[in-house]
Amino acid sequence: MKRLLSTLLIIISSVAYGQNNPYDLTDECYKLFLRADSMIGKEGFESANDSLLKAAVANSDDKARVLYYVLDLRGLIRNPQTTDEEVLQAQERLKEIALQTGYRQYFYQSYEYTKNYFFNTNRILKAVEIIREMQREAVSRDDAYGKWCSAREFSAIYGNYGDRNTQRHYLTEIINTYINSDDPLIRRQTIAPAYIDYANTFPPQSDSLRYFVRKAWGLAKTPQDSVRCAFQLAIIGALSVDYAEYAKWSEIYDKSPFRNAVTRYAPRMLEITDALFDGSITSDDRRLYNLPTQNARTIAKIAENMGRHDIAEPVKDYCLDTKDKDFAELLDMQLLELDAQYGNDLLAADLAKKSEQVARIKRAIEIFFILVLLAGLALMFLYVRSLKRREARDAAMIEELREANERARIADAAKDRFIQNMTHELRTPLNAITGFSQLLAMPDGMFSPEEKEDFGHHVINGTRMMTMLLDDIMSASAMDSSGYRLIEEETDCEAVCREAMTSAEHRLQSGVNLVFTPRMDLPFSFSSDPLRIQQVLTNLLTNACKHTASGEIRLGCSLEEVPGMLTFFVEDTGPGIPPEEAERIFERFVKLDDFVQGTGLGLSICREIAVKMGGKVYLDTSYSGGSRFVFCVPLTAPAAGDITPEFGREV
Repeated sequence: MKRLLSTLLIIISSVAYGQNNPYDLTDECYKLFLRADSMIGKEGFESANDSLLKAAVANSDDKARVLYYVLDLRGLIRNPQTTDEEVLQAQERLKEIALQTGYRQYFYQSYEYTKNYFFNTNRILKAVEIIREMQREAVSRDDAYGKWCSAREFSAIYGNYGDRNTQRHYLTEIINTYINSDDPLIRRQTIAPAYIDYANTFPPQSDSLRYFVRKAWGLAKTPQDSVRCAFQLAIIGALSVDYAEYAKWSEIYDKSPFRNAVTRYAPRMLEITDALFDGSITSDDRRLYNLPTQNARTIAKIAENMGRHDIAEPVKDYCLDTKDKDFAELLDMQLLELDAQYGNDLLAADLAKKSEQVARIKRAIEIFFILVLLAGLALMFLYVRSLKRREARDAAMIEELREANERARIADAAKDRFIQNMTHELRTPLNAITGFSQLLAMPDGMFSPEEKEDFGHHVINGTRMMTMLLDDIMSASAMDSSGYRLIEEETDCEAVCREAMTSAEHRLQSGVNLVFTPRMDLPFSFSSDPLRIQQVLTNLLTNACKHTASGEIRLGCSLEEVPGMLTFFVEDTGPGIPPEEAERIFERFVKLDDFVQGTGLGLSICREIAVKMGGKVYLDTSYSGGSRFVFCVPLTAPAAGDITPEFGREV
């Protein structure tokens, strides 16, 4: 009903003010356009749109003709019975009429509508290809408006995917183009949404986020822009736990008739935020788990800032569980290829311009050659030589760009591996710290002082191991450059084994036993780095826990298996490992079973530590009935010059 009243008001206004309408159509065409637009997806739409075309032809209104094809495409997209072929054919018709009439904005708009059709039907890569085609057209035509539109679409794609750094690159291009361009089509657009998206590339609660949203508020041209800003400022108020600020902007949002211009999840986010402020929401509320990942992360941050960790933690876990890694990697590779292709197209367009210049100069040289033969030959020779050098430089630039794109891809993959490494390596000691800390927090009388002292020892040991892991991860380059430090001290063989078993036993699958089977007389002490040894044993035990569904896992030690070394071994009754994979499993990020949790870093770290100690770790390929990993530690003490008085021996 509201929409009908709004349409009637617009029609009355168009009659009163004649040509004063947003589309600059004739009065008759404008009224028919509004009628057809309001009937998209309803019965009688085709008839209403045909009336618009007839009026456009009768009034010689070219823009109305183009809008007929715009509505035709939009109507097909809204029809669930439409086929892909029908949509693509309608797009071609709109592109053709837009070029014929000179309304190039609708030429590029056809790509946006078609992209939305495929995107809304979950064919993401096809949608990306549509925008890629628009980008190629804009580059080939050297059309600033088309490049601006494609940059805007790619910004949205990277934003949906969560790649904020690349999205910020495109948004910077959009904003700078808008500021510096004199193209009337660009200047006619509203820039506030770009500033809002740019603000959202910064972390929550950052000063930059608040600054750019307020800048967007000051530049808002439309009610839709204003309501988007109000929503963002309400979320900023919630992140700051400032209820007055939150309530002020959320009220502006609620009262706006353009609330749907933000996102269909905005009302739910504000509804959840209201519940967080009044404390009426609990962790089992399904509203928390029916949000896109990016929105859910914002809710988790708001809950965390309010001290509602009972809400924040499960929502964070939900975000991790719902991440589609396979699709993310596929889309990431596709986007990287598109970026590289875009750079190559820009270079190709530049080379095409240069080729045209070369052709014109050659024709001038031919005329000049007739008049002054010797001078013309000399000039031609010099020019051809210069041209070859220029082409060589251009070819080198293309190759350099390809190499730069490859380096960027590798760097991005390294970033992902770094985060995975931290998660994989920190989880074990963190679980130990959490578990024993919870035991220490139990009421007095449940455990004896000796047991509590033992629990405290486990917490301290886990903390030391976590600190060591953080130092290792943050100084990976030092490890690769032989800057890795081992702190030697008197080490009890049985104690370090028991500590490793304690750290890993919570990973055991139901029905699996973890036993200690030494093959030597204990106690036995030796000089080494106990935390590094525990780290290797914990990794080997954790790996065994993942792959052993029944039977038992055995940790043992021996002085006889490898002469001159203390040998630790971990045996399990799992599926075993093929002998041909015995070396490959120690490479970084190699996993033989993609369905088992882990990043493929544990065994590579074990081998690096063993090498630094002068020992070795390997898979015993002669073992049957499961897998057997062997870790050998040398018993020979280092030279006296390697001893540091403050921290023990440094290797």
